Amino acid sequence: MNFGRGPSVVLNVGGTRYSFSREVLKDFPLRRVSRLHGCLSEQDVLEVCDDYDRERNEYFFDRHSEAFGFIMLYVRHGHLRFVPHMCELSFYNEMIYWGLEGSHLDYCCQRRLDDRMSETCTYYAADEPPGEPAGGPEGKGRRPPGAEGGKWLERMRRTFEEPTSSVAAQVLATVSILFVIVSMVVLCASTLPEWRAPENRSVEEQSRYTAESVREPSGIIEAICIGWFTAECIVRFIVSKNKCEFVRRPLNIIDLLAITPYYISVLMTVFTGENSQLQRAGVTLRVLRMMRIFWVIKLARHFIGLQTLGLTLKRCYREMVMLLVFICVAMAIFSALSQLLENGLDLGTKNKDYASIPAACWWVIISMTTVGYGDMCPITVPGRILGGICVVSGIVLLALPITFIYHSFVQCYHELKFRSARYSRSLSAEFLN
Repeated sequence: MNFGRGPSVVLNVGGTRYSFSREVLKDFPLRRVSRLHGCLSEQDVLEVCDDYDRERNEYFFDRHSEAFGFIMLYVRHGHLRFVPHMCELSFYNEMIYWGLEGSHLDYCCQRRLDDRMSETCTYYAADEPPGEPAGGPEGKGRRPPGAEGGKWLERMRRTFEEPTSSVAAQVLATVSILFVIVSMVVLCASTLPEWRAPENRSVEEQSRYTAESVREPSGIIEAICIGWFTAECIVRFIVSKNKCEFVRRPLNIIDLLAITPYYISVLMTVFTGENSQLQRAGVTLRVLRMMRIFWVIKLARHFIGLQTLGLTLKRCYREMVMLLVFICVAMAIFSALSQLLENGLDLGTKNKDYASIPAACWWVIISMTTVGYGDMCPITVPGRILGGICVVSGIVLLALPITFIYHSFVQCYHELKFRSARYSRSLSAEFLN
């Protein structure tokens, strides 16, 4: 070490002092500390630490002292673990600062870090910080030419993507919710017999997008709703940062599935004619028309409960697959045994409801889920005993993965609620300004 004097150096990390000899610093396991050995001037030292006391040969680091204590335990004993009650990502930032990587953690803590980082990436996938000028607050006076346009696009993007980010976003979300509700009410009402009776039309005729149907009140309302959803989708696509990522998002795919059938039906009416065989069949158009039910999922943009459900299913896909495997294995076993006991053995009475294993699978699934429609039931004593075992097994098997799913649901709910509160604070700041 060419800078400083004395046989030893002192590291002051967050108020906790550590003393080392100069030779130890040369091959110190922490890269930031070992860099002190090669410093030639005070300027070089200040590039490594936050402050330096020449008289006491003491180097100051404004970092988390408890986290550094655990890192020093790794230096001494070779085991690195998380600090209790400290965020994994915060400790990981401390590790990076001192020159360590995630691979230095013990295996159990590596898994915790991977899970935490995957959750954060899922949670903040569309939550990028607003664009600031490249020089931070000091560079506000020399913004690049496109800074104002980028800031306007970012504001527009947050208005359409985050309902709690501003007053305009809340108004836009309210209007969108009203359009979804109105479109669902019209869709449900159009299937009522009283709705079609005055016009004396069949279901097939109700499904057509003819010139007369568009001029009716229901057709006008539907066209207005479709126009609003289309304009909203186009604007959100224009202001999005990554167009490919926008197209791949599940909610945007649902928006396209909800909007596209209307235009397909109109085009089919225009190009095939109103009296064609395809129009008279009406099956394809009815299917396309009923795809408007996907509009209900659009509410997930504005309600934290639906967002929590979707995020929970995304994170707990392993538990969901495990639950499905449990049910399939039990269904295969109990359906084969029930078919054998009720119909396969020559016991004088044969239950025709259990004539095949696929038929018995229906009884197994409604018994394991404790639904019990009563449309089929065992009549032999061995079959009833097997039915009791099937019901108890279903309760146990379904309860095993539910605990993991429940805890994940609670965690997702608190994370999304924290995110909503953070945007609410920015909304309060907007009111104050």
